[in-house]
Amino acid sequence: MKKISFVVLMGILVAGTASAEFQEPVQAAPTAEPTVNAKGGFVGGAETIVTVKQVNEMRDDVPVIVKGNIVQRMGDEKYLFEDATGAITVEIDDDNWRGQTVKPTDTVKMYGEVDRGLRTTEIDVDYIEKM
Repeated sequence: MKKISFVVLMGILVAGTASAEFQEPVQAAPTAEPTVNAKGGFVGGAETIVTVKQVNEMRDDVPVIVKGNIVQRMGDEKYLFEDATGAITVEIDDDNWRGQTVKPTDTVKMYGEVDRGLRTTEIDVDYIEKM
């Protein structure tokens, strides 16, 4: 009886190992754009876009999506972003522009996270999309 149980158990382990070898690897997305699966597909409901006013009330490191206009350059990788509720400083690394040219009249959607300091609140942008 013990020999039969051992043989059955070994068969299950071998079958499980063999099927694991044939699974396709999941590759990481090349951008910081939010993804669920490398193959794509339906994710769920609409994105939640927050306002500058809401961002100013959030805690540090909260992921956010904002929509509005970049109206002014304020320094190295720092820009002034505005929506209907106010303005906030955003930090956009040079490689996150992805070759896009944006004017103050262009509407953009930005994915990033709240960067809360002692006296200021900013958005550290990971991905920018010109609308």
